[in-house]
Amino acid sequence: MSILAASIMCANQLNLEEELRELEKAEVELLHCDVMDGVFVNNLAMGPYVLEEIKKATTIPLDIHLATDTPAKYIEMFAPIQPEYISFHVEVSGNVRKEIELIKEKGIKPALALSPDSPVEMIKPYLTDVSMILMMTVNPGFAGQKFNYNVLNKLDELNALLKNMDNKPLIEVDGNINRETIPALLEKGANVYVLGTSELFNPHEGTYKEKVDRVKQLFTDMSKPLKTR
Repeated sequence: MSILAASIMCANQLNLEEELRELEKAEVELLHCDVMDGVFVNNLAMGPYVLEEIKKATTIPLDIHLATDTPAKYIEMFAPIQPEYISFHVEVSGNVRKEIELIKEKGIKPALALSPDSPVEMIKPYLTDVSMILMMTVNPGFAGQKFNYNVLNKLDELNALLKNMDNKPLIEVDGNINRETIPALLEKGANVYVLGTSELFNPHEGTYKEKVDRVKQLFTDMSKPLKTR
């Protein structure tokens, strides 16, 4: 299963309603919404009022990524929007299990996010408690960074931990996800691919639908047996 998410932070912020219409036409399956506090990362994005209006304006489910300190504060702030997922960084959590339960109490699927330099061991105790693991392939905070290929080794570690689980969490990847980096990630079992400036929100190569269709064709091609490729 391969799911495409659009990083809405990378869209045209002055024309969001039209952007959402085009993403719906492209059959994007999730809207990845980065919330940044200027503390955990040196950037600010996206406030609850903006995401509330986005939720009203589209049928695409929201996937909120809290790149923030004090996750519990922001879980309370964004839960009324009722996204599909809320992820928070295990590195800054005061009580990971308590914050996972807080998300569940709000009727939202919990996810854990991990930065490229953080060890997979940090999320090991919680793998059975969450619906998704967000593996950052760049440092959180800014679009346009180079893909960190060391994360491929971390995906191997994660897959080893998930191997014997019956209900495995989805693996989401975010950061310079494009047709060059997707094949390696697909081989490592990634499920959810966050498309941003390097593949979807760039001024070249056609409409959002055309770009999404090309990525979906790549998934199809990669799933074929080697002898028929």
